Order: sequence, then structure tokens, then C-alpha cells
Amino acid sequence: MEISKILSDELNINQKSIDEVIKLLDEGSTVAFIARYRKEKTGGLKDTEIRDIESGLTRLRNFEKRKEEILTSLENQEKLDDELKEKIEKAKTLTELEDIYAPFKKKRKTRADKAKELGLMELLDEILMNATSEEEGLELAKKYIKEGVEDEVDAINKSLDILAEDVANNIEAKNIIRRDGLVRARILAEKKEDEDLIYENYYDFDEKIKNLKPFQILALNRAEKNNDLTVKLEFTDNYNLTLIKNLYKSNNDYTESLIRKAIEDSYKRLLIPTITTEIKNKLTENAENESIKVFSKNLKPYILQRPIKDKNIIGLDPGFRTGCKVAVIDKHGKYLDQAVIYPVKPHSKEKESIEILKNLISKYDVDIIALGNATASRETEIVVNKLLKEVDGVSYAIVNEAGASVYSASKLGEEEFPNLDVTIRGAVSMARRLQDPMAELVKIDPKHLGVGQYQHDINQKKLDDELSKVVEDSVNEVGVNINNASYKLLSYVSGLNLNLAKRIEEDFKNGAIKERKDLKKVKGLGDKTYKMAAGFLRFPDSSNFLDNTAVHPESYVIAKKLVDYNLDEIDLEKCADELEVGVLTLKDIIEELKKPGRDPRDELPEVVTKSEILSIDDLNEGDILEGTVRNITEFGCFVDIGVGIDGLVHISNMSDKFIKDPNEIVTNSDIIKVKVIEIDKKRERIGLSMKNLKEK
Repeated sequence: MEISKILSDELNINQKSIDEVIKLLDEGSTVAFIARYRKEKTGGLKDTEIRDIESGLTRLRNFEKRKEEILTSLENQEKLDDELKEKIEKAKTLTELEDIYAPFKKKRKTRADKAKELGLMELLDEILMNATSEEEGLELAKKYIKEGVEDEVDAINKSLDILAEDVANNIEAKNIIRRDGLVRARILAEKKEDEDLIYENYYDFDEKIKNLKPFQILALNRAEKNNDLTVKLEFTDNYNLTLIKNLYKSNNDYTESLIRKAIEDSYKRLLIPTITTEIKNKLTENAENESIKVFSKNLKPYILQRPIKDKNIIGLDPGFRTGCKVAVIDKHGKYLDQAVIYPVKPHSKEKESIEILKNLISKYDVDIIALGNATASRETEIVVNKLLKEVDGVSYAIVNEAGASVYSASKLGEEEFPNLDVTIRGAVSMARRLQDPMAELVKIDPKHLGVGQYQHDINQKKLDDELSKVVEDSVNEVGVNINNASYKLLSYVSGLNLNLAKRIEEDFKNGAIKERKDLKKVKGLGDKTYKMAAGFLRFPDSSNFLDNTAVHPESYVIAKKLVDYNLDEIDLEKCADELEVGVLTLKDIIEELKKPGRDPRDELPEVVTKSEILSIDDLNEGDILEGTVRNITEFGCFVDIGVGIDGLVHISNMSDKFIKDPNEIVTNSDIIKVKVIEIDKKRERIGLSMKNLKEK
């Protein structure tokens, strides 16, 4: 199997580039390193393209490995002949491969195995070849009556178990049902328990399998698992049985009736359960992959939100009975002070709470309040709105609180703030999420960040692996400032792991690391790891200004030679020849030299901050507002328009042209304009549109 050729055809990427990526990956290079520092070899492939190559490489190598396992198994069973070996080597898909191997798999003893042990294989052959009537069949069966065989009829029936298993292993028969599943078969659901009416939309559900949406599959799976719905697949049985019967020829009406009986038994008892499980597993796998893809698409822009830099911030974690937790951080994210206020019911100490906040704002020169969006958020926002009328130059922003409680109670949260109450840690997290979203959000398991759908119904290892890659790519795209990096953030840097990250953090705090080259002093960090990691770590206080850029140490000599060039008028081709460097690498070096310490997130839209409050009661149909995309699903996107309830832009209202995927139009955390088209105050639902945006 020529893996690079297959991947080139699948991904529409130059085969030479794929060969180079595979070579680099096999040498231990990370995706981030290859994407950033080996552009000449890959032809400038993006990290997402390299991830696709990496994923395809793993899949195809696992396929080859499975072939080798099957060949070894058949050799050990002494059942491997040249014809079977050729079939296995020519197999193109895992399903095809497993179909070939199915008759030889070690499994628990079947009815067919028991019949063979009773010598009934010979009876089956005799009847199919020689019997022309039931009488002749029964006569042939007499000599097979023994212990385990009651009479002639029992002998014939047990022999048909062998034929039924043969039908079940017939690849053409399996494919007939599979094709039916792809074209005509339906999935049906009906209410079983579901006392809370959670799955009301799926009562009497009836849809062709080919038309199912991934979120519907995951919902049906969950409902079936919880015993709320009964779910089954319905095939075109008579049509399938006719096609399968045509695969088997008989000599007369009697043997035809026996073959029909065996086929019908095999279809109901063996084929349908097997193919049903196979199709359900495939549907689930595809739905999981699609859900992970949606999660990944939402996660990356969420992590890469534009930071609010050089601002002192109050983090406000709202609550009713236990009060609102307040934490102040400085512009570097350092914790300064805390308080607990009780502005809303049942305490309603609004005036005292405003005074406490005013004092903290004055004492620490606070610029922004980061307000969590969970319990009591709306009520607390009203108080914040009153506060802002009494102070100048302060605004506030609503911060997604998802996962804050997880961080607060985590080992990392305890390590960072051992002397702070769990709830105050949550308020600190609110403030830091506004100040540097990436640095704070990487501390939390991505599953808890509230940007996916049905994440708890997905294979958790697969989800964790894929989301970890998204976080890793995001962190390395930005780079990490050593001055305010937690070991959790450092652990996502190319080439590093958690243990090395902890050592780097400790050595930096102790003053042992001051510039890039000092990384080589870290215990366990060798030359190879240094090569992978160095370019992604920024050292603003280093004596070498290149240490605060994405220029890799291997290119420092070239970067220093560029001092004599006018970077705005440089001839890339000529300069690349003179310096003996690739054009793509040279271009990246020049960009870094023009903007040392550049943060790519600074080019993203600013976070929406507010100085006044709106509620659903303030809305009117036709209003045009600005909002932030909070979550993207298969059926649309949810937008925070600042009224405490996210509005839904259904996919049908996202564009004047037909679109299949909301991601064609928006990205998570985008700032967009929307029009209010529906207001349901009773159910607290807001319908929005991105079409025909003409101001009233």
C-alpha cells in the first residue's frame, strides 16, 4: 500500500509534500513545528492539513497492521492459502477485510459448529446434491440419528444451521442489506418511559437512515440508553430476501424450500442483528466524528479570543443566597484583593455592594468588570449597571462561566491559590478569562467549556485526544510568554509535556531561565525537545530581542544579517538566494522582525464591553443589534446580544443563499450583526436573523 499516494488522492495535497510530512512525523517532529518551521519541505501546509495527514497516516497504518494480524492468525490456523491471502492483500476497507476474516474468527461455539461436530455437514451436502423430495431427505437423515439428534427432522433442521451460518458469512448477502441501509432502510423510535418528556420530538420518529442528522443519532442513542425510547432499524425485508435467495441455486423444489428456510433463519437470527449493530456503530462513529468536528471548530476561536491587555479587572462571580464573589487582578493577572457582596435577593444589600465595588475600583484603578453568566447573573448585571452610572471610565463584559467551578476545585486551582476560597478562585478565573482567554481556558478540560453538543455521549478518549490537539495548535499559533505562563499552558507548547512544563515554570521562578538558550539547562530537556519548543516560547526580558519573536534559534544568524536590509522594500527571491534560505522561511522572519512580540490575536475583533443593560423586555422585532457568537451547532448558531438570553440564528436565517453548514458563515466568538425576528417572553426564546440587515 502506497500510503502517501492514497492520502494525496483523499486530501488533494501534493504527494511530495505528504512524503515530507510523514518523514518529519516519523522523526519525532510535532505538527506545530512542521507547520511553522518546515514550510519549504511541506510547501507551506497549514497545521490543519498536517493534522489531516497525521490522522490519515495513523488510520492507514492501523489498517495495514490489522491485515498483518489477520494473515498471522490464518497462518496459525493453517487456513491461509494463496487465494485467501490475495483477497486480504487487495482489501480496500476495514469492513471488507473483516468480512473476509469473519468465517475464521475465534468465537463461542455456534449452532452451526455443534451441527458440524455431529457430522451433519455431510448430511447437508447429501440432501442438497441428491434429495428430490421430503421423503428422500428424511431417508438420508436416518443414518445421522445419534445422541444429540432426536430424529430425522431434527437432523435436517440442525444441518440447515450450517447453511444459515454460511449465508451469514456471505459477503454479497451482507452487502445487500448494507445497501438497503444506505438507500431505503428507516430508523423508528417510540416512547418507552421518558417521564420528563425530554425526547418528545422523537416520539413516533420515522426517518430514512440516510437522512439522519448527527445530533439526531446522538439524541436517539442517549434516549435508548436511558430507556426513554425504543429504537429500531427497519429494512426492506422481502426485497432483501429475494436478492439473497438469488445467490443460491437449487436442483428442485424440495431443496429450494430448505435453502429458503435456512436463508430466512439466517436473515432474522444472524444477518439483521449483525448488520443492525454494524450500521448503528457506523452511524454513531460518524455522528461522534461530526460532533467532535463541530466542537473543535467552536473551541479554537473561543480559545483564541482577543485578550484585553494592560487593564486591571474585577472578576464578579454572581450568586443569590451565598452572595457574589469579587476578585481583583492587575494587568499581569496577579491577584490583588477580594470581597463578597450581597446585592440581590434574598439579602438585597444593593447600596452596600455598590460602595464596596466603588472602593475597589478606586483603590486598584479598575478598568473593566468581568461578570460571570451563570446563576443570578441577570440580577447582578442590573446592579453593575447602576454602579457604572456612579463611576467614570469603567465598563463591563459578560464572561462565559462554563468550567470555572471545575478549575476552582482542581489541583491546579489549589496550587495557584492555596490560600483562597474555592469560590474566590472562580472570580479570579472570570477576570483572567477576559484578560487572556487562552492562558486561562487551557487550565480547564475542554469538554467543560460549553462550546460543543452531546459531548458526554461521545467516545471520551477520542474527544479528549482531538480537543487536546486543537488546544495545542491554538497555543503554538500564538506562542507563550514565559513571564505569565502556568505549567498547564506550557505543557501544550510543541515538544513539551507536563513534567517538563513544571520544571520550566519552577526554573523560571527561581531565576535559572532568563532567555531561550537557558531552556537547555532544564533537566530532561534535550536538544531535540529544545528544537521543537524554543520558537514557541517568548522571552520579553531577554537581552536578545529575537527571543521575543517567533524566529527559531536555528535562523538567528539569518535574522541578524537582515539588519542591513530595508525590510519594506526587500526582494524576497534575491535575498533568499543571498542568505541561502527558503523564501517562505525568509518571509516569516521578516514579518517577525517588523513586529517583534506580535500577538496574532490582536488582529481579531475586540471583546464587546457594555456600559448599559438591555433585557428581553427592551427588544422589539426588527431591532438590529451587535452580538457575539457563543456556540455553533448543525442547525444554527447562538448569539449573545446582551439581554441575558442567547438568541438563535437558525441555519435558514443565516444567509440569502442555501448553506449546509453554519460554519460557512460564522466562527465561534465572531462579533456579528443580527436582526430580532421573534420574541417569546414566556419561553424566553429569541429568534434572530442575519439576512436583510437594513437599519430601521
